[in-house]
Amino acid sequence: MSLASGATLLAGGSARIFGAGSATAPSLAMNSVWKLGGDLPVNRLGFGAMRITGEGIWGWPPDRDNALKVLRRAVELGVNLIDTADAYGPEVSELLIAAALHPYPKGLVIATKGGNTRPGPNQWVPDGRPEYLKECVEKSLKRLRLERIDLYQLHRIDPKVPMEESLGALKEMQTAGKIRHVGLSEVAPEEIERARKVVPIVSVQNRYNIADRKWEKTVVYCEKENLGFMPWSPVGGKRGLKPDDALEAIAKTHGATVYQLALAWLLQRSPVMLPIPGTSSVAHLEENVAAAKLELTQEEWKTIGGLAGQRK
Repeated sequence: MSLASGATLLAGGSARIFGAGSATAPSLAMNSVWKLGGDLPVNRLGFGAMRITGEGIWGWPPDRDNALKVLRRAVELGVNLIDTADAYGPEVSELLIAAALHPYPKGLVIATKGGNTRPGPNQWVPDGRPEYLKECVEKSLKRLRLERIDLYQLHRIDPKVPMEESLGALKEMQTAGKIRHVGLSEVAPEEIERARKVVPIVSVQNRYNIADRKWEKTVVYCEKENLGFMPWSPVGGKRGLKPDDALEAIAKTHGATVYQLALAWLLQRSPVMLPIPGTSSVAHLEENVAAAKLELTQEEWKTIGGLAGQRK
């Protein structure tokens, strides 16, 4: 079943926004598509292309053909939002996306990021210098074989560089027609407000899942301002979900896994939520995509949401 099938009412037109404490979970069937930036319709369950690289998000994957199969299968299943970054590999993820999918099918939105350097495996160092970011955009365009990037995100705010200078560089690239929309990552509402004074912001990508709701205020802000919220590590990453009898019981009722429940919970958390689960396995990819068909009852949604306290 394609993610594109079913209802097509756009989330951007929804009259009600449901917070984590809401007594009613929104119907996924009523919000299957989101207009990113107001003009790019995307199926709300996307794909994060970080895990198709090597160990430590470094170098090439051990099986390149498999990585290409995963990317192609994602599109076959109806995924039309693929998120990547120049730091994944570095460069590897973007190159694999182009190798697997170019020429790109109509409607496919590729989001990438810049501003995080990679000294080595599992190492990440922000670099928000304007000249560096402009160079990052140019190189991503070449690797992805694009004339314009639909969504370019500042991967991290560099504490050594004023945010306004970093975003000013991206605004220049947008004015030059090389970026369509701009997004942010790992930011609080106050930082989004500052950023919007420099350039329009259409999305935010922060870590967020059932067990880690540090960025709850950012989710609420995005709901209020109609910005897409792309939770990375949507099922908890390597830490995963802790075994819980209630969670297992609900999963059994739906004939699903606890990870599918975690994704379904996110989709029903807010119509602006755009989860981007990543994997290097075709089977796991298919399992993730199937989560879009799950619809939790109001009671199930509340129960799952209450399983973990917010981390501070």
